[in-house]
Amino acid sequence: MDFLMQYNLAGLVIGVATFLIIGLFHPLVIKGEYHFGVKCWWVFLVMGIAAVVASIAVRHILWSTLLAVWGASSFWSIGELFEQRQRVAKGWFPKKGENRT
Repeated sequence: MDFLMQYNLAGLVIGVATFLIIGLFHPLVIKGEYHFGVKCWWVFLVMGIAAVVASIAVRHILWSTLLAVWGASSFWSIGELFEQRQRVAKGWFPKKGENRT
């Protein structure tokens, strides 16, 4: 961690990690809605609350920031889960049990 701070790389690490976290949540929302519907929204809520609480508890700025990004992405994913349901209804994504031809 000292290396990152000494060479001013913490911002770059936070940026790359944020990109990866958001990129991870995109397929989680799609797969979650596909397999469980919107019933799994509470998983994102619990993850978000846990990440935000951990972010407040952690003193190191890098880890605190990444936990906050994880929490915010979790909360954002709740809304995206319900939007995904609408995208499936429009036929933009397959419904579970549909043949993919």
